Amino acid sequence: MFGTLIHILKNDGFLGLYSGLSASILRQLTYSTTRFGVYEELKDTFTTVSSAPSFPSLIAMASTSGFLGGVAGNPADVLNVRMQHDAALPPSKRRNYKHAVDGIIRMTREEGWRSLFRGVLPNSMRAVLMTASQLASYDGFKRLILSHTPLEDGLSTHFSASLLAGFVATTICSPVDVIKTRIMSAKESEGLARLLANVYRVEGVHWMFRGWVPSFVRLGPHTIATFLFLEQHKKVYRRLRGAGEEQGHAV
Repeated sequence: MFGTLIHILKNDGFLGLYSGLSASILRQLTYSTTRFGVYEELKDTFTTVSSAPSFPSLIAMASTSGFLGGVAGNPADVLNVRMQHDAALPPSKRRNYKHAVDGIIRMTREEGWRSLFRGVLPNSMRAVLMTASQLASYDGFKRLILSHTPLEDGLSTHFSASLLAGFVATTICSPVDVIKTRIMSAKESEGLARLLANVYRVEGVHWMFRGWVPSFVRLGPHTIATFLFLEQHKKVYRRLRGAGEEQGHAV
């Protein structure tokens, strides 16, 4: 992790740490918006006054929304991996996409539209695992905290549940992240079975958790910030929705 950080700073400067920022933003606009939106909509649909969805039901809802999000965000994800991977390549082998839109245009022109969905299956499976382990585990940990501790439904509960969810998500998704990165950064298409066989032959079983620490350093704070903002957003939305409904009844 630190070796890569020093290499990027030495060769590309501080701004090199933000390579792929536009692709990352595009990915969040497509991938995260889809999976969070579908998950919350499914939860609201199957929640009644007397009962809430069971934990297995939450996992099923999260898996469905994660798969849809993975497909929607795959083009931006391919760009994100490539733009960040450029910093580790010699200048002669870099793709040098200017930004996300330039990357999509060049990939479509140079490699065909199918290149935008390279690795879509492992990426969608990763999105299923990520969303199930992140969103469903967050709701599960939140329920446990509220039921077995004196904490109320506030920032302390949200922080604790999101920290645990980040740990679970990082651990479960680590093997898929390694596979996804290898596939998307490759210049030539390689079958999934062949890729797994080659990685196992060279690295053994340790490949499954290669990069776990930097993944948690990224995903842990990201998960915490996401759910803290999401909870506050839902409170504001429900307050405004309630006020709107009251005005509607008054009219």
